[in-house]
Amino acid sequence: MRRHTLLIRLLQIGIFLSLLLFGYTHLNKPLSLTLPSWRDDELVVVVAQDTTLSDEEFSKQLALQFANYLYVPLKIILAPADQVETVLNKHQAHFSASGFRLDQKDNKLLYGPAYQTVHEQVVFNQDQSTPHKLTDLIGHRIAVVAGSNHEKMLIALRKEIPALTWESRTKQTVEDLLKEVAQGDLDYTLANHEQIEQMNNYYLNLAVAFDIGQPAKIGWAFPANADNALIAASKQFFAEIEKNGELNKLLDRYYGHNDRLAPLDAAEFIAQTGKTLPKFRRLFEEAGKAVNEDWRLIAAIAYQESHWDPLATSFTNVRGMMMLTEATADRMNVKNRLDARESIFAGAKYLELIKQQLPQHIEEPELTWLALSAYNQGQGHLEDARVLTQRQGGNADTWLEVKRWLPALNNPQYFEKLRHGYARGGEAVVFVENIRAYYDILSRLTGETANSTPHNYQLVSTRDNPAFSLHAKPKTTSDLAESSYSLIR
Repeated sequence: MRRHTLLIRLLQIGIFLSLLLFGYTHLNKPLSLTLPSWRDDELVVVVAQDTTLSDEEFSKQLALQFANYLYVPLKIILAPADQVETVLNKHQAHFSASGFRLDQKDNKLLYGPAYQTVHEQVVFNQDQSTPHKLTDLIGHRIAVVAGSNHEKMLIALRKEIPALTWESRTKQTVEDLLKEVAQGDLDYTLANHEQIEQMNNYYLNLAVAFDIGQPAKIGWAFPANADNALIAASKQFFAEIEKNGELNKLLDRYYGHNDRLAPLDAAEFIAQTGKTLPKFRRLFEEAGKAVNEDWRLIAAIAYQESHWDPLATSFTNVRGMMMLTEATADRMNVKNRLDARESIFAGAKYLELIKQQLPQHIEEPELTWLALSAYNQGQGHLEDARVLTQRQGGNADTWLEVKRWLPALNNPQYFEKLRHGYARGGEAVVFVENIRAYYDILSRLTGETANSTPHNYQLVSTRDNPAFSLHAKPKTTSDLAESSYSLIR
């Protein structure tokens, strides 16, 4: 009996020591207790949900590229900015894919390499007096998103200016606060230049007072005890996508066209989405279905071409809603270029035809942007631009690099050595970039609909009540084509 008791006691001691050893060996690796292995199972990232739609989607796409680089599935956790560090410290995510300012490093976190530079700025309503320095903000109503890079900057500034105060907002986005400034409900807010340029397309009276500090670099943030191999992998990843141009391509995709439109042009476009677009929306939707394209892209092309005027005619005899040449109209079997339906369907089918004739290894959204430049200047001139891009050491399959060399098609130094000769390539760049801007605005204003075909160049992030959405007020529930719209103010 005594021997039996001794064996049991020894077994209990052994189990106890094993538990102690298990706890000790895992003390410095808490990630493995709550997270799947990023090497073999799943990469989990947290993304701040209260910035802008472009910021959120850019962060998601960048994280997705990293997950593909690691050959693992990706899981995204959306969290308020003031909870991102908590998510990391509780080991609920491997890292934050929403960038942290690298000049405001927290010793509780580790950081990856810089991938973007932003200019932080004070925003005001230009109908009000202009502040010129930080002390001019004292005593005024200021608000920023709680836990955001902007609030961290104000916290740092308050050490120098103790009288500086602000409201720390939760459950609101940067876009919401910029809207409040535009409406006059808030005196000032902070935002970076990309965020401001986006919202300038919706609110003409937003203006920049001054920059705060020097331009800042941002990068991913990791928990203090993150796996060093994961951080090393992120450094290798960024080195690779900087070298092969993927990083610049992604930045251009989400931010490259933000400042393309003049404020008055953007305002007129928004006005026409309420006044003129409802008359033709059903035609755009039907044409989109016919070619498996997003109707809003076709509508954006039509606006760039004719401002949705079915009777538009140029001095070169390009005519109709989609401004078709006689040759293109004949090719697409159009009998009357001034018939809105014929013109819209022909333009949509012509774009699809161009996309089919381009090399099929070109990925979206590059395929669409390159096809649009050919829509404007002809496929021969696009091919010349691609050849020139390749001769200059660039990637002829990316819009970012081809658009650098399109304007050179009017330079004899280049076009005399190309097959199709002179072209106004700079016009094609303006054409495509304007369409990108109009499409982005229209996508945000109308939101996802049952008649929309999702594409890789769309912003897939949506909000229930974005700061720039349109209210649709149909005359009848079955007649959306006759809806009137008004920008939420």
